[in-house]
Formats: sequence, C-alpha cells, structure tokens
Amino acid sequence: MKFGFDIDDTLLNLREHAFKIYNAKLGRDVGIDVFRSLTTIPVHDAFGLTVEEGRELWNAHRDEIYYSAPPFDEAVEVLQELVKQGHEVYYVTARTAEHCERTKNVIEKAGFPVEEGRFYCGMADLEKANIIGKLGLDYYFDDKPVVLGTLEGLELHVYAKDNSYNRHLTIPRIVNWSELLDIIKT
Repeated sequence: MKFGFDIDDTLLNLREHAFKIYNAKLGRDVGIDVFRSLTTIPVHDAFGLTVEEGRELWNAHRDEIYYSAPPFDEAVEVLQELVKQGHEVYYVTARTAEHCERTKNVIEKAGFPVEEGRFYCGMADLEKANIIGKLGLDYYFDDKPVVLGTLEGLELHVYAKDNSYNRHLTIPRIVNWSELLDIIKT
C-alpha cells in the first residue's frame, strides 16, 4: 500500500515546539494547557500577540522551529515498520521551496524512511490534493482542516492527526501513531 504524510503537526510536533520557543523568547510561562485548548493553528493568541506580532515572532525564529521540532511519539518507528512491511511512504509538505532540502535532511536525520522520489515539497496547501491524487495513495494523514477538506472525492482513506484545532472534523483521526499499525491490520 501507499501511505502519504504531511510533516508539520502530523509527523513533527511543530506547534508545541514553537509554543515552547515562544515561552522562552518572550520570558513567559504560559501553561501547556493553554496551548492544548487553542482552536487555531497559529499559537500567538496564547501569548496575547496580534497577528502581525505573531507573524514577526514566527519569522524571526522559523529556522529554529522548523529544524529542531521533534517527531511525535512513535512516528519514526511506525513509518519504519511500514517500510519494513513493504509499504511505500510518501511525504507531502507545503513548506516553501526554500526549505525543501533542509526539511528532507531533518526528517531523514530523525530516522524517518525517505526514498528517492517520495518527498514532495514547496506547494501551497490547496495544491496538495493534486499531488496526492496523482500518487494514487491508499492512505493520507494531515492536520489542517483546509487540506483535509480538499481530499473529498479522492479514492483513499483520509485521517486527521489529532490536534485541538481540527477536532470539529468528522473524519477518522490518529491520536497516537501506534494506532496506524492496528488500522492497516483491519
């Protein structure tokens, strides 16, 4: 089978990592419970920042956020197991083209199995559906409601990686990556 994965907030715990960096950079101690109750993707609201202030903070620390975010628990091991079982693993990320090579290197260094020709980067969120459709994926996992909404009508199993801002979606979801191995058994 062919499995496709978004990277940010699907395989890498990017927003929580950014939240912790914001706490450190701003000299604040906003509790993780505040982060876990956010219903928006940007985390600046938790710090009382305007959209512009949040954008400035994100841009000032984007490289640190992007290139040091840890994988979600068991994500690496589960994707390695998929490959070991003979499945194909594809990555489809909307990170801009300038970040593609470094992003690929970071996920490889983290231990994710990346095969040549199976890493797609540099498209807009709404362009992901075209790539996903052309790849003929059997399963696709993402966190963003806007992306997940574009996949209706494609012949594949779509799952949301559980996050506080996508809990309103009525599609199947993954909370812990270990669940994926049980899903494919059925």
